[in-house]
Amino acid sequence: MDSGEERGAGPYLEGQLLVAMPTMADQRFARSVIYLCDHSDHGAMGLVVNKVLESLTFSDLLKQLEIEAETVDERIRVHFGGPVESARGFVLHSADYTHEATLQVGDGFALTATIDVLKAMAEGRGPRLSMLALGYAGWAPGQLDREIQENGWLTVPADEELVFDVAQDGKWERAVGRLGIDPGNLSGVAGRA
Repeated sequence: MDSGEERGAGPYLEGQLLVAMPTMADQRFARSVIYLCDHSDHGAMGLVVNKVLESLTFSDLLKQLEIEAETVDERIRVHFGGPVESARGFVLHSADYTHEATLQVGDGFALTATIDVLKAMAEGRGPRLSMLALGYAGWAPGQLDREIQENGWLTVPADEELVFDVAQDGKWERAVGRLGIDPGNLSGVAGRA
């Protein structure tokens, strides 16, 4: 996203969480919570924050990338960030870490997609809070807006506690609960007032 670019009229949701409705037809996103990194007239991009890849550890990833680390923080998990460019890595993190390639993506959140952040994390000098993801979720211009209007997603304000919580179980329910809604009461039927 070009920060100097004029955004057209419309409610942009960058820095918010998207929470999949129970009727989400795309199984890749069933019960997903997505941090929306970019949303503009040009489309949208986000990272799934509640689906860990069990088949790949941070230690494995460092070995594949030939990054040396004396000790590896085993709390760092590799997430399924989305189905687009699934071999590309992204680190969503607290804004205390910056690098020339770091983008501020929301209030207190930043995104870095270079190997430098992984090296910093391996050396214990990375961001205070982080979430490592492979791949991302992407939407063409207007696509996400239509999916929200069609009752595919709820939007929830993002906060560090929910985004960076290492406990993945129940993250979807906690996100829905932030709206004061009992997840059992959600319906996939859109209505008009």
